[in-house]
Amino acid sequence: MAYSYKIFILSFIPLFVAIDVLGLVPIFLSLTGKMNPKEKKKLITDATLTALAVSLVFLFGGRMIFNFLGITENDFRVGGGIVLLVLAIVELVFAGEDNRTPQTSVGVVPIGIPLIIGPAVLTTLLIVVDSYGYLAAVIALLANLFLVWLIFRNSNLIIRIMGEAGSKAFAKVAALFMAAIAIMMIRVGLTAMISAK
Repeated sequence: MAYSYKIFILSFIPLFVAIDVLGLVPIFLSLTGKMNPKEKKKLITDATLTALAVSLVFLFGGRMIFNFLGITENDFRVGGGIVLLVLAIVELVFAGEDNRTPQTSVGVVPIGIPLIIGPAVLTTLLIVVDSYGYLAAVIALLANLFLVWLIFRNSNLIIRIMGEAGSKAFAKVAALFMAAIAIMMIRVGLTAMISAK
């Protein structure tokens, strides 16, 4: 029993660090600030289920899919970074405008992927499988995604504490961080591509 618990901890922690749910909360609040509670609850469920589906597909067929398509982890990282950067720019430029992209569309992209499940998480999943097996990886993944769902569902508490003006300012700062994360993903991917040559 102690051995199984140890394997769970060793599998859970790397995924927890890779997902970084606490770091995602500001970005999540920025992207969903104008949604009503019902829409937000649906979005959280959609994003979490998207993350789960992508993770399971990648977990059991990721290497085969990547090899078949000729895609590398770095290609995936650069692509995800570009998508995230575009969304960050839209958030910074059009925040508060009525003609913005509807926020109900952000559940799958970018919240589900690549924010919750990005290249770092997918790579970590493969490492966990190699180290502890598929069962440990699936259990650790489910536990982490439940934690993401729980924290996102209670994110309104942060808005109540900050107030409307504070949350608007926070949204701008979060969009800047989202852009920085996107640039980091692109930089790391391109650097690894150049180094591999």
